[in-house]
Amino acid sequence: MKYTFNIVGVSPILYFFEHQQQNQKNVQPLGVEYIGTHKCTLDSLLNSVETVPVAKRDWKMDEVVDTVIQFWLHNSDVVNYWKSRLDDAGRDSLLVARVADIQALRNEFEFLLHG
Repeated sequence: MKYTFNIVGVSPILYFFEHQQQNQKNVQPLGVEYIGTHKCTLDSLLNSVETVPVAKRDWKMDEVVDTVIQFWLHNSDVVNYWKSRLDDAGRDSLLVARVADIQALRNEFEFLLHG
Protein backbone atom coordinates (compact mmCIF):
# COMPACT_ATOMS: atom_id res chain seq x y z
CA MET A 1 0.00 0.00 0.00
CA LYS A 2 1.31 3.47 -0.88
CA TYR A 3 0.51 6.58 1.11
CA THR A 4 0.25 10.28 0.48
CA PHE A 5 0.55 13.26 2.78
CA ASN A 6 -0.24 16.89 2.12
CA ILE A 7 -0.85 20.06 4.10
CA VAL A 8 -4.28 21.29 3.05
CA GLY A 9 -4.71 24.50 5.00
CA VAL A 10 -5.24 26.37 8.23
CA SER A 11 -8.53 26.23 10.08
CA PRO A 12 -10.03 27.63 13.26
CA ILE A 13 -10.02 24.91 15.91
CA LEU A 14 -13.81 24.82 16.22
CA TYR A 15 -14.34 24.36 12.45
CA PHE A 16 -11.84 21.51 12.37
CA PHE A 17 -13.46 19.88 15.41
CA GLU A 18 -16.89 20.18 13.79
CA HIS A 19 -15.56 18.66 10.55
CA GLN A 20 -14.10 15.72 12.45
CA GLN A 21 -17.41 15.18 14.27
CA GLN A 22 -19.31 15.19 10.98
CA ASN A 23 -16.88 12.66 9.53
CA GLN A 24 -17.56 10.32 12.44
CA LYS A 25 -21.32 10.56 11.83
CA ASN A 26 -21.11 10.13 8.07
CA VAL A 27 -19.57 7.25 6.22
CA GLN A 28 -16.01 8.45 5.84
CA PRO A 29 -13.91 6.77 3.18
CA LEU A 30 -11.58 4.29 4.81
CA GLY A 31 -7.97 5.20 4.33
CA VAL A 32 -8.30 9.00 4.35
CA GLU A 33 -7.69 10.98 7.54
CA TYR A 34 -7.45 14.69 8.28
CA ILE A 35 -5.22 15.72 11.15
CA GLY A 36 -4.66 19.01 12.92
CA THR A 37 -1.80 20.46 14.91
CA HIS A 38 -1.07 23.78 16.61
CA LYS A 39 2.51 23.89 15.30
CA CYS A 40 4.00 23.54 11.86
CA THR A 41 6.85 21.27 12.84
CA LEU A 42 7.75 17.79 11.71
CA ASP A 43 7.44 16.49 15.27
CA SER A 44 3.94 17.94 15.65
CA LEU A 45 2.79 16.42 12.38
CA LEU A 46 4.25 13.04 13.25
CA ASN A 47 2.58 13.12 16.65
CA SER A 48 -0.75 13.90 14.99
CA VAL A 49 -0.31 11.11 12.45
CA GLU A 50 0.41 8.64 15.22
CA THR A 51 -3.04 9.33 16.72
CA VAL A 52 -4.80 8.07 13.57
CA PRO A 53 -6.59 4.81 14.40
CA VAL A 54 -4.61 2.57 12.06
CA ALA A 55 -6.09 -0.65 13.40
CA LYS A 56 -9.21 -0.23 11.28
CA ARG A 57 -7.18 0.58 8.14
CA ASP A 58 -4.35 -1.93 8.12
CA TRP A 59 -1.90 0.91 7.59
CA LYS A 60 1.80 0.26 7.97
CA MET A 61 2.72 3.06 10.35
CA ASP A 62 6.42 3.01 9.45
CA GLU A 63 5.52 3.72 5.81
CA VAL A 64 3.04 6.45 6.79
CA VAL A 65 5.66 8.15 8.96
CA ASP A 66 8.21 7.87 6.16
CA THR A 67 5.71 9.50 3.77
CA VAL A 68 5.32 12.47 6.14
CA ILE A 69 9.08 12.81 6.53
CA GLN A 70 9.63 12.67 2.76
CA PHE A 71 6.98 15.35 2.24
CA TRP A 72 8.69 17.54 4.84
CA LEU A 73 12.13 17.09 3.29
CA HIS A 74 11.07 17.69 -0.33
CA ASN A 75 8.52 20.50 0.08
CA SER A 76 10.20 23.16 2.21
CA ASP A 77 8.54 25.97 0.24
CA VAL A 78 5.07 24.52 0.94
CA VAL A 79 5.94 23.95 4.60
CA ASN A 80 7.21 27.51 5.00
CA TYR A 81 4.12 28.92 3.30
CA TRP A 82 1.74 27.07 5.62
CA LYS A 83 3.87 27.85 8.68
CA SER A 84 3.53 31.53 7.82
CA ARG A 85 -0.26 31.19 7.29
CA LEU A 86 -0.60 29.39 10.64
CA ASP A 87 1.38 32.14 12.39
CA ASP A 88 -0.84 34.78 10.76
CA ALA A 89 -4.02 32.95 11.81
CA GLY A 90 -3.22 33.07 15.52
CA ARG A 91 -3.29 30.58 18.31
CA ASP A 92 -6.93 29.56 17.88
CA SER A 93 -6.13 27.87 14.58
CA LEU A 94 -4.72 24.56 13.45
CA LEU A 95 -2.58 23.42 10.58
CA VAL A 96 -4.66 20.81 8.75
CA ALA A 97 -3.11 17.96 6.80
CA ARG A 98 -4.38 14.89 5.02
CA VAL A 99 -2.83 11.46 5.18
CA ALA A 100 -4.24 8.68 3.07
CA ASP A 101 -3.53 5.54 1.23
CA ILE A 102 -3.38 6.55 -2.40
CA GLN A 103 -6.14 4.24 -3.63
CA ALA A 104 -8.58 5.48 -0.95
CA LEU A 105 -7.83 9.09 -1.86
CA ARG A 106 -8.35 8.31 -5.54
CA ASN A 107 -11.71 6.73 -4.66
CA GLU A 108 -12.72 9.79 -2.61
CA PHE A 109 -11.92 12.13 -5.50
CA GLU A 110 -13.85 9.96 -7.96
CA PHE A 111 -16.84 9.96 -5.60
CA LEU A 112 -16.71 13.75 -5.35
CA LEU A 113 -16.49 14.17 -9.12
CA HIS A 114 -19.23 11.73 -9.95
CA GLY A 115 -21.34 12.35 -6.82
